[in-house]
Amino acid sequence: MRTYDDSMFIDTFEHEYTWLKGFMRNVARFPHKNALIDPETNRFWDYELLNQESNRLALSLQSLGIGKNDIVMSALRNCPEFAFSYIGPRKIGAILLAANFNLAAGELALLINQNKPKAVIYSANIAKIIAEAEKLAQWKPQKFILADNVEKAELPQGHIFYEDFIKQAGTEEPKISFRPHIYDEVLRLCTSGTTALPKLVPLNDINEVLSAHDVIMHYPMNSNDVTMNMTPWFHRGGCHSGGVCPVFYAGACAVVMRKFQPTKALEWVEKYKITYLMGAPSNLAILARAQEKTKLNLESLKGLVTMGAPLSKVDCIRFMEILTPNIFNGYGTTETFWNSFLRPYNLPDGAGSVGASCTDDEVRVVKVFDDRKAEPDETVEKDNQSEGEIIIHAPEKTTFTYIDDPKMSAEKFYKGWLYTGDTGVWNQDLIVTVRGRKDDMIITSAENIYPTQIEEAINEHPKVKDTIVTSVPDKIRGQAVVAYVVPADKSLTIKELFDFCTNHKMLSAYKRPRYFALIDELPQTATGKKKHFEIKKRAAEDLKKGLLKKD
Repeated sequence: MRTYDDSMFIDTFEHEYTWLKGFMRNVARFPHKNALIDPETNRFWDYELLNQESNRLALSLQSLGIGKNDIVMSALRNCPEFAFSYIGPRKIGAILLAANFNLAAGELALLINQNKPKAVIYSANIAKIIAEAEKLAQWKPQKFILADNVEKAELPQGHIFYEDFIKQAGTEEPKISFRPHIYDEVLRLCTSGTTALPKLVPLNDINEVLSAHDVIMHYPMNSNDVTMNMTPWFHRGGCHSGGVCPVFYAGACAVVMRKFQPTKALEWVEKYKITYLMGAPSNLAILARAQEKTKLNLESLKGLVTMGAPLSKVDCIRFMEILTPNIFNGYGTTETFWNSFLRPYNLPDGAGSVGASCTDDEVRVVKVFDDRKAEPDETVEKDNQSEGEIIIHAPEKTTFTYIDDPKMSAEKFYKGWLYTGDTGVWNQDLIVTVRGRKDDMIITSAENIYPTQIEEAINEHPKVKDTIVTSVPDKIRGQAVVAYVVPADKSLTIKELFDFCTNHKMLSAYKRPRYFALIDELPQTATGKKKHFEIKKRAAEDLKKGLLKKD
């Protein structure tokens, strides 16, 4: 029982505290201020133009009958059309499924079947892959729309160029017959599963608003900032850490980088006075080497934000000396965004850890049991030695579920906490350091990979009896995929395996093994379970000895 009449508060808050309302406030406040810059094509959009372009897409989708809770799938690199696709569909109540444009045709086909999108918007550089995915998919979207055609790619039969798709549309606000709600799903992201099908992470409108607030608070970010995320926007970290979500909510400006190019990145920092630059630690290492040669003016940088992997003390000191002293490192997941944050005042002494929890979040390290899940209060000692599983409480940035996967939802979410599967330690100041994984997941080029899918794909080769997949450290990718193969036919060669994986429709380029080795038998338990932890140790030793064959 409330002590006051809360009906108007509830009605107003639940229907009007939306991301789109925040964006439209900026359209009114800053109509002629840059919102989006595309250096490669020398195009600029102020907030008024960005809104108009988004309306054109919304109205064009609406003309197909697309509306409330329908899926619009994008397979876009960072480009202007990604920004329009982020805003346009939600204006008509549709949900944007932001897919990884690096996926193989077979994987994209599975994603299409799984989500049943009414339209697919994709980058020109993957036109052939999308055409193949269309043939493989059972579900047939109404439209395939080729966007961002900087390559002047040939249009697949039956598809339409983005410009032709929207050319008849006006720029007025689309009419809708529903009231938006803060719990409406507006964005759907993918995170790796143990099979070829990804786990689908739904994000509602209030998740978007509060993720934006999180960045605005922690950077901090304001309408004078110019950001460039060197990682793909389809990632949670790409979209929400200095990407389209917080930038357009704060009234700031985003610079488009389609593909990581270190020298270009540095040149654009100088030219566009970029204030926040985002990338994985491997990106920053390459960036530092480039800056040593170019010595460009990076004084505009207020922050260099990294995520996706721990930042070593040696690297941290190097980046602070060469790039900027203002280094940030975030840790989190697709499900919960970032949840701990290492700030410039924590460095360089705190480097190697992922910092303490964000303002609205809580991060703990709990015990690991063989027969049950630890309760959220069953924490390990805060001694920086006792290792446990990292769990996250961030109700403002997650929906606590996966689409159509109640079993996995129950496994990963428990009593309001996400059980990450990452292992780590913490200290009396609640500073967390990541140690590894409970499961066998591989992280390469900031992408999560489960060995099972790769093993199943390689086992399809007629000369292969069985496979076990692991990883070894890699300076560029973080980890490189390694496959140990037991031949069914002694004539099997490493070259055959590389060729087979290169042409496999279910293996994206980043999932393909970089190293192979032929072995007589797999390391297994008494019950026949593959010992991934054992083969991982062996792979590190074999790499040092030169026993792994490289592509």
